[in-house]
Amino acid sequence: MKTEKGMAGKPASGKAALTVSRPELLADGSDRAFRRLVHNLFAFLARHEGIRNGHAKVVGLAGVEYSILISISHMSVSGPVNIGTVAEHLHVSGTFVTRVVKKLARKGLVLKTIDETDRRRVNVAVTEFGRAELNRLSVTQRQVNDVEFGPLSAREFEALDDIVARLILASEDALALQKQLDEDARTVPEGSAN
Repeated sequence: MKTEKGMAGKPASGKAALTVSRPELLADGSDRAFRRLVHNLFAFLARHEGIRNGHAKVVGLAGVEYSILISISHMSVSGPVNIGTVAEHLHVSGTFVTRVVKKLARKGLVLKTIDETDRRRVNVAVTEFGRAELNRLSVTQRQVNDVEFGPLSAREFEALDDIVARLILASEDALALQKQLDEDARTVPEGSAN
């Protein structure tokens, strides 16, 4: 990182640069509330990941394995589940789901079959053993999840679900923009004026 001579080691003076510019995200011209929200989201997600890993440990799985197993279990209530629908549901790649499903199948938790209507598609289902493991976990899981989300009313829970779904879509757009801006910055010849 380049520094101006004499500036390194000195405390900064003046205001911190804003990290957002939309008026809806600023309070009295400041982004402090936005920064607090972002850092609170990081803190919540770290704790939630710890809880997920704790759930997974009960049934001898890694966190991502558990997430895919329970997703297959819940999604299969509405009909056949395939690799693509699991990937879309969890916002991950089909290749990633395929790798994890192979591990779950080796452990006897998931069964893979070729879809009868589209032979290119692989359907996945939780085995009786997998269902028994999830049922065993559910006793403690309900208690922990009830505490974690206990502060929310039914209306707040519904609003949070909607907000998070919209933020996921917006974050995909933001990642694409960040990548494009990074690529654009790399193509600017050194020494040229912007």
